[in-house]
Amino acid sequence: MMKRDYPPIVMVSSYPPRLCGIGTFCEEAREFIEKKHPERDVFVISHTDGAGEGVFPIIDITRHNWWKVVAEKIKSMKPYVIHIEHEYGLYEYRDERGVGDGNEGFLRLLEAIGDFPIVVEPHTIHGRMRDAEADFVYRMCQLSDVVLFKCHYQKWRLDWSFSARGWKTPLNIMVVPHGARTDRRWPPYAIPALKEEIGLTKLPHIGDHLVGLVGWIQSNKRWDILTSMWEEIAYTIKEKTGEDWDLLAAGMMRDPNDKKEYERYRAQVEFLADKGLAHYYEFLPRGDMYYKVMAVCDFIVIPSTDETQSGTLARVIALNKPFITTAPMEGLTAQTLESEGGMLFTTKEMLKKKVIRLACDEGLRFKLGENLKRYLEEVVAWEKVVCQYDEAYSLAREAKRSGKKVELPLEF
Repeated sequence: MMKRDYPPIVMVSSYPPRLCGIGTFCEEAREFIEKKHPERDVFVISHTDGAGEGVFPIIDITRHNWWKVVAEKIKSMKPYVIHIEHEYGLYEYRDERGVGDGNEGFLRLLEAIGDFPIVVEPHTIHGRMRDAEADFVYRMCQLSDVVLFKCHYQKWRLDWSFSARGWKTPLNIMVVPHGARTDRRWPPYAIPALKEEIGLTKLPHIGDHLVGLVGWIQSNKRWDILTSMWEEIAYTIKEKTGEDWDLLAAGMMRDPNDKKEYERYRAQVEFLADKGLAHYYEFLPRGDMYYKVMAVCDFIVIPSTDETQSGTLARVIALNKPFITTAPMEGLTAQTLESEGGMLFTTKEMLKKKVIRLACDEGLRFKLGENLKRYLEEVVAWEKVVCQYDEAYSLAREAKRSGKKVELPLEF
């Protein structure tokens, strides 16, 4: 049978070539949804800068009624299910004064397409909500059949937040983790060739061991926390092990508003490079190259001061790379604890000690990597995540068929 004999799955999201973490997520999720459902088309309704086969770039957020065009398109497609990736900035209309609508257009879209099964996957659910955010999440849950949170703590924390306001906690919330690939792992013997392939061997005095700062260079990523201490760390590791460890800072700037921080971070790395202790490697953090640059590192440091790192961490998990990251930092902390594949720090001194310890203990690096391998294969592999998507789709369709709201157990 041709795919046209089956209603399509319709995703709504930002999409490449836009340089956007949600767009990259949608692209990867779509790949695995298509593999799970070869009988159906998986279409994407994106912003006007999205492109590709089966992509409809019609979300024009400069228009206050952008949602009407999207609703009309969805209705014409008669979808099997609508799967929406949500992030506040993606759907925020701002008027000529720069005043935002608080995602009101997004809620109107949900109302307009309410005859079809709706699954919404929000990428930001804070543990402590402002009143406007709490109101939005409450209304979003009311207008959706199933809502997918990324972490369990978000679900039980929401119950606390809503109960404290005297609100009834929505019961149509599933926990589905950020998916990670299982096909991007390189054995240790392949790493030297990988370094040569991506051009690292052309860098002067590149060490055999690398600590990675990898990804988009933004103010909230705080590379300077590690670069400010790296010289002392590198010399300490050398004294303890006799090994030369270098810092590999790799990525590029995405947002022009981060230019000042980008220039400062890069200057710090280049200062260390002049001493033979670090290297700056500029590349576009997307696709296979993102995985390859991470793969050549012995472990990764994610010194984020804001909850924007799920995509970076998903790649770290996919590669089974030990990591060190900031805590408490919502999803970063949750997945570090659940996977037992990383270490946490809350002060600069803790970070220094953890980096030195991990560099000096090959056995610990192996143990953390094995824990991440297990977590990947048993919990967050895309092949498992899309099965959970299917469960959500079935629940949403049954809710529409029966007229009964989805009710799932609370976490606690």
